[in-house]
Amino acid sequence: MERRKAPEDKRTSYKRKEKGSSSLQRVRILFGMVVIEEARRLIKKAEKVLVFTGAGISKESGVPVFRGKDGLWNKYSPEELATPHAFNRNPSLVWEWYRFRRDLIRRAKPNPAHYAIKKLEEIKNEFLLATQNVDALHIRAGSKKIVELHGNIFITRCMQCRYEIEEYERDSEEKVPMCKKCRGLMRPGVVWFGEPLPAHALRKSFEFAKKADLVIVVGTSGVVYPAAYLPFLVKQHGGKIIEVNVEESAITPHADIFIKSPAGEILPRIVG
Repeated sequence: MERRKAPEDKRTSYKRKEKGSSSLQRVRILFGMVVIEEARRLIKKAEKVLVFTGAGISKESGVPVFRGKDGLWNKYSPEELATPHAFNRNPSLVWEWYRFRRDLIRRAKPNPAHYAIKKLEEIKNEFLLATQNVDALHIRAGSKKIVELHGNIFITRCMQCRYEIEEYERDSEEKVPMCKKCRGLMRPGVVWFGEPLPAHALRKSFEFAKKADLVIVVGTSGVVYPAAYLPFLVKQHGGKIIEVNVEESAITPHADIFIKSPAGEILPRIVG
């Protein structure tokens, strides 16, 4: 897929107020208000809205991210913990890692950005939330029209018969869970490195992206494919991109509006 950088004068951006002269701060605040109003206008006008979220929205709830200077992959090796080969080699170690992560996520709570997305779902008749996150915080916030592109960490799935159980509240006491149906080995219900995304999830999100008037991109680096194609599909089919992120991403040059700010501060303001 060819990517072209949007002309600078067509991209509206807003960055949070920083230290500096008072006059410069006033200009930034005024410009920021204009950008937020334009984002509100696009959201109000759109009939079909796609929201695409990444780890940044969960980080605001205290869930550790994987990439970046403080990312978990700087401390732990994905090859040892998040691949089919790693699980086949040492399922006990992999389960220990995922129980550690489950415990971290259970202590987290949805933040205002999660609830703003849920509110948008209630406002729009045609709406889809496609998330790369496996933490289920969107579900806990009440989102129902959701596609979990990379799975759900609280699902435990049999590798043989595909039987699933939900373990939102607590984990199985077995060190390595075994299936009650066929006694097969059970694994976390997430997509590991080297595995394809669930076909139904990918198909549903891609089909919606092609007809969406607007995509709101929240807290993603935009480098994990094929999920990262979603904003570009919206753009290619005539839709607009609003990006909310604390830093620029691979999607930023293509965004119609870029708001550099925590999602928990901005989404409640632009959703209304």
